Parts: sequence; structure tokens; C-alpha cells
Amino acid sequence: MIIDCIIIEDEPLAINKMEGYINRISYLNLTGKFRSAIDAIGFIQENKPHLIFLDIQMEHMTGIQLLETLSQKPKVIITTAYQEYAIKGYDLQVSDYLLKPIQFERFVQACEKSYHEIENTGTKEQDFIFVKTEYRLEKINMSSILYIEGMRDYRHIITKDKKIMTLQTFKDIEKALPANQFMRVHNSFIVSVDKIESIEKNRIHIKNKLIPISDSKREEFYKRIKNKMI
Repeated sequence: MIIDCIIIEDEPLAINKMEGYINRISYLNLTGKFRSAIDAIGFIQENKPHLIFLDIQMEHMTGIQLLETLSQKPKVIITTAYQEYAIKGYDLQVSDYLLKPIQFERFVQACEKSYHEIENTGTKEQDFIFVKTEYRLEKINMSSILYIEGMRDYRHIITKDKKIMTLQTFKDIEKALPANQFMRVHNSFIVSVDKIESIEKNRIHIKNKLIPISDSKREEFYKRIKNKMI
């Protein structure tokens, strides 16, 4: 299981150190870095990361205030130089509380704890979606989706055994799909990562389809799959 995570921290050096730690752990996928809790709120609501590495003392809104604001909370690992917030943090059911300077071994321990909590406490997404077609709502098992292609006003959802056409936007579809299983690789394509058969010259091969990886998505895509490379 891939854990999508974000960093909320106002110190650039601390962000760099945290990012370096995250890049050393194969199951963590860093999807955002924010120097302000306010800037992170919209991203959290729209992208629903599994895990937040959260500083406490920040301007305008503290990490504690952010947690009190969120109606649906991801797992949270607090990263701070101030131990006096520990009790409040645990009242808000954070996964772990790391005091700076954070050692890598302690960081790994906190991540392992969060990984098992995410895996075992129902944070996984449902395994199907309903999509509006012209005359009905069509149930689609997510495990059957190969890729989604945009063609003019329509999105074509290609599964193992059928093709569904819908007017729903890519944005709406992306919100419904679990981010650890699907990825937007081009303005016109979302792919199911585990259905990729091969990658060559920045093109993805799924069944009989060659899907381009756009320049703007290339770095994110290869960063995502490097956890699966041997």
C-alpha cells in the first residue's frame, strides 16, 4: 500500500530534512509541501492525503488549530520542538509526536505505526464507484478499471470487459478514485497504476493502448513508480 503524505512546516530546512526522510521510505509518496496551515486546508479537503507531517507553531494558524478545523482528519504525525503540546495532540488522536531534532530511526518508527493504522482502521477507499452515463448510474469495480481517456466532452472509462462513456469531469472522477491506485499522467488520461504492463519512451502500455506521459506529469509519475523499481 502506498501512503500519500504532505508536510506542513514553516522552516525550509526542516522541510528539506523531512522530505529527505520521506524519500528513503518506499511506501511514502509525498504529494505536497506547505509552509502555512491555511495554505494546506484546501489541498487536504480536495486530495485527502492519508498522512500529514504537521508542525505546531506557525503564523496565522497553528497545527492544533488546523486539526480542530478539519471534519475528516487524515492520520497525523506531529513534528515540533515543543513537548508541551503532546497531551493536546493525543487528545486529537494524532498517530505520533516527534520532537525536533528528529532522528531517522524515530521517524521510521512513527511511519510504521501510521502505516499499520491506515491499513487496519478503515481508511481504505471503497472498492467501487457509481458513474453517470446518459440514462443511468453505472456501477464500476475499481479493480476492473484499466485507464480513463478524455475525448472532447466525454470521458471513456475502460475496464477489463467494457467501456463506459460519461460527461463527468476528470476532476470529479479523480476525487472518487483512491489516489494510491490511480494517477493522472496526461490532461487526457488517468491510469490504474497496477495495470501498467510496460513503460517506454515516456509512454505507458496497458493492454493494446499506448498512453503518453505529459511533460508536466513526468517527474511526479516516475517518482511514484520508483518505489516499485528493483
